[in-house]
Order: sequence, then structure tokens, then C-alpha cells
Amino acid sequence: CKRQCQGRPPLSAQLKLTASLTFLCPPPTGYALEKKVVKSKVGEKVGLPCCHEIPSSESLENYRVYWQKNTTEVVLAYAAGKRISEHNSARYENRTEIDPRNLTLWISPILDILDNGPYWCVVQHLRFSQNPVVVCNEPVNLFVTADFSEPNLTAEVSADSCESTELVVMCSSYGGFPKPKLSGALNNMPVVWNASWVTESSLSLYNVTGKLSLNVTQDVNITCSVEYNGFTKSASLLLKKTNVCVPPTVAPSYNVVTASSISIVIFLLAITLAARYLPRHGKCALSNPMKSSVTPDMSPGVFQWQRGPQAS
Repeated sequence: CKRQCQGRPPLSAQLKLTASLTFLCPPPTGYALEKKVVKSKVGEKVGLPCCHEIPSSESLENYRVYWQKNTTEVVLAYAAGKRISEHNSARYENRTEIDPRNLTLWISPILDILDNGPYWCVVQHLRFSQNPVVVCNEPVNLFVTADFSEPNLTAEVSADSCESTELVVMCSSYGGFPKPKLSGALNNMPVVWNASWVTESSLSLYNVTGKLSLNVTQDVNITCSVEYNGFTKSASLLLKKTNVCVPPTVAPSYNVVTASSISIVIFLLAITLAARYLPRHGKCALSNPMKSSVTPDMSPGVFQWQRGPQAS
């Protein structure tokens, strides 16, 4: 590769290596080159395959190998079997190594989503030290995933009655990448969330929050799922309708109330009259117990008084 990228000095000038490295650029525009894709997660160890494997008859000393990111950032470099680390990116310090046979780049661990992006494996054969031959110059794309937290489901009652309960359900998850899809189910029936995402840039972690308004008449089970890059985090919540209403008492009609009132008045009046006259009648009967008793003779044709026995 004899050309140089416009606006950039040769890689040899950047690295100032004892063994000069020629800066290799991506293929020109219009040149079709399929990128290999490797997926990994934050915290894992990942291997990026190179486009060349050293034959068993040779060794790393016959090659010049370097890995670079975005064609500008040197990740790891070897020349004539020796590792050159003087001008490697500090970001990859102490977490990269290379397989001496298939030249796979191992990164351990993946720090964060900033490790995302295209990596280029560049291999030169040192048949002639003055004119090394390029045998490999191909990219591999690393796609880093950051796990979201377990979804947090909460429900708040906005209105309640005997017939139904209005709820506002919230589902939230944070610290993940890439941008997720929020889905849900209500008693195994799909529901649509009003979702919002919070992120600072395309290489920042996402926080997601979904909102759902429900009107329930019985106990229901709701599920919230966060889907991202083939992974899923889910949580469920049982919503119980706790408002148990007592049927209202039917008020008596006007006629019943009137009749009952009249009956009560009559009853009270009867008690009052009885309390007034019964004591007076008893007093009259007992006022003269020694008085002679006179009984009329009711024989036919005779009307006379018969005196009772005289007191001695």
C-alpha cells in the first residue's frame, strides 16, 4: 500500500519506531469490503480475529503486525517479533495481547462502550526489510453491549371507586447500551408503553422510563421488558384491586316514614293518657273502705234497699 491518507502523517512518523511502519489506510471510497462483527459486553474478554494466520513454517519474527482503531489510534504493534508499546494508546495499556499464530487481538476486559467501533488488522511480511509486503489489511467491527438494570415497576392509584381503579404504572431501567425497546404485557396481552430515553451522546449509556395508564376492575399482572441487542431484562408486578364496597342501604319511602311516625305518636299519646287517668280511678275506689254496702233487690215487682249487717 503506497498511498497515504490525506491530512495524516505516515504511521512511522506517529510511532517513531526503530522498525519503520508504513501507515495503511482503509480501502478507498467505492471499494466493497465486508466488515466482520464481534459482539461483547462490558466486563468481558473479547477476541478480534485478524485476516492472516502465520504458517507453521514461519514465526512472528518474519512479520510486522499492528492493530489500530479507526485508523488513527494504535492499540498494539509488533515488529520482527518484538512488541512496540512506546506510542500505543494509553486506553489499551495492560489489557491487550496478540495470538502469535492467528494474530487475534485479545482485549480484557472491555471497559465501557467507548471500546465500540472498527478495528483494523494490518500485517506486513518482512521478506525484504526495505520493501515489506502487505499481506493483510482488513477491519473487524466490535459492538459492545452494556447491560440494563432489572426493570423497576411501580403503580400509583389516581382514582378509585367500587366499579374500577385507575392506575399509573411506571417502568424504569438504567445504565444500558444500545438504545432499548420497551415492551409489556397485561395478563399476557401486549400493551404499549409511552417510553422516553435519556442519553448524552451516541456513545453514552441509556436510561429508559415507560408510563402506562390503566383502568382495572379486577386483579391483573403486568410485565415490563427491556430489549437491547438480543438481550432482555424483565420484571412483573401483580396489581390487586383492594377496594371492597358495601352495597348502599335503600332509604325507606315517604309513605312508610309517614305511617311509622303516626304509629309512634299514637303509641306515645296512649301511654300519656293511661299514666294520667289510671292512678285517679284507683284512689276513688280506696277512699272509704268502711262505707256500708247497699245492693238493690232486683226481684220482679219489688224495688227496695237491703241494708247490710251492722257493725257491732
